[in-house]
Amino acid sequence: MKKQNETIPTSAELNLLNILWRIGPSTVRQVHEYINKTQKSGYTTVLKFFQIMYEKGLVTRDETNRAHVYASNYSEKQAQKSVVKSMLTKVFGGSKYQLVVRALDESASSEEIAEIRQLLDQLEESNNKN
Repeated sequence: MKKQNETIPTSAELNLLNILWRIGPSTVRQVHEYINKTQKSGYTTVLKFFQIMYEKGLVTRDETNRAHVYASNYSEKQAQKSVVKSMLTKVFGGSKYQLVVRALDESASSEEIAEIRQLLDQLEESNNKN
């Protein structure tokens, strides 16, 4: 099994991880029913994705009951970090500046801008201490 911190989840895997982060450890049937509230998906498709994700180390599988229970083995923060790191390298040539510029092309709310300023101040303060 591959280490989960080496794996970048695909878009479909991120969708399933998001569901597990929202509803917690679940059977394939529970996740399938959750998905089918908003879009059509086959039960076997969800099952196959979970099997692949298990092999990648993205989820754990509790096999003590007949219906296996899957749980995220990848925190939301870990997923965000790996996806952003990959995108930063592949799309922005490692430039955090370009990433931020593109992210802010879409207008940010006043609250978001204030939070970003606060984060930048904290990062600057931290860098000055080192």
